[in-house]
Amino acid sequence: MTRVVVLAGGVGGSKFTLGVREAVARRGDPEATVVVNTGDDLWLSGVRLQPDVDSIVYALAGVNDTQRGWGRAGDTERVNAELQAWGAGWPWFTLGDLDLGTHLARTGWLRDGLTPTQVIARMSERWPLGVRLLPMTDTEVDTIVVLADGRRMHFQEWWTRHRATLPPIAFENPGIEVAEPAPGVVDAIAGADVVLIAPSNPVVSIGPILAVPGMREALRATPARVIGVSGVIGGRVVRGMADVCLAAIGVETRADAVAAHYGPRRDGGLLDAWLLAEEDAALAPAVDARGIRARVAPLWMTGAAASAAPPQVRGHRGRRRAPGPLPPVARTVLRTDAASSPRLAGVAVSGDPPILRTVRRPRPKAGGRRAERGRRAEGGS
Repeated sequence: MTRVVVLAGGVGGSKFTLGVREAVARRGDPEATVVVNTGDDLWLSGVRLQPDVDSIVYALAGVNDTQRGWGRAGDTERVNAELQAWGAGWPWFTLGDLDLGTHLARTGWLRDGLTPTQVIARMSERWPLGVRLLPMTDTEVDTIVVLADGRRMHFQEWWTRHRATLPPIAFENPGIEVAEPAPGVVDAIAGADVVLIAPSNPVVSIGPILAVPGMREALRATPARVIGVSGVIGGRVVRGMADVCLAAIGVETRADAVAAHYGPRRDGGLLDAWLLAEEDAALAPAVDARGIRARVAPLWMTGAAASAAPPQVRGHRGRRRAPGPLPPVARTVLRTDAASSPRLAGVAVSGDPPILRTVRRPRPKAGGRRAERGRRAEGGS
């Protein structure tokens, strides 16, 4: 049995999570735990929006709009038009009617005293997601973009209204300094066999998760292997504006540069291994030289989104949905020998979305090298 934790955010993270869910279900492993970014949450027109949470929830529930890449399938915008007629909200930020229903329900539960963790758990009662979904924190955290001209604006305005065309020089997360990992997050990481960093935006999707006090320490201390998947292929981002975000913090849009940004765990960073696309095979030696085990695979996600035909997953009460067609997707193989810790053996990725397949032999005994490495990590060395 392999216990998987995924750090994810955004549309890319939702596709990756779909694949992980499918592989875990087919193997009969425990449901994966997905820690999702909540750094771009915001209050708008009196309701609480959680864009990354909703993208992943809708995708896992099979109700997402695969054409637009966000929101609910078949949504309408009558309420949004009425809000604009009143001059309420942001005219450039569309709230679909079905989507607004989610926001209203969430806002009501929050005002009733529920935490974001409890709200997501309640959402999962309507839609068995096939994963355990946790917010990165229960504390309200924002993402503010600091522009080259000195202005500051919420990330959603910078991205949705200005389409990332205003040059940024920094990204800040007000509230992060008093945040702590949501209940269950640290325990999930500590008890995992593998932790996957999804090919989400390293700066505004994964960055806020890692910025939560205690999160990096948990990742460095876990006996699990921490494996990142590159969202940069051939020097270009697969989706979104990660290149603009990376440039703002001085990181090149290269697969090896992003791996270096996360850093090798042996030197105080996060990664044990990094998956690169075939187009970036020439960069693998540079990744290896930094102390991060590099593996090359065809990482392009192609074809129709798997959410269009939800695959077989285990429901929250042990029920199973009828199996859908399994798209050709990612395979991540972990190899464990009796005397050492799990190590990355190889990856093959094709189709949409990527999927994790783990193949493991029995865990080594508590006194083996795996346990020793965990003790060293906990000691900070």
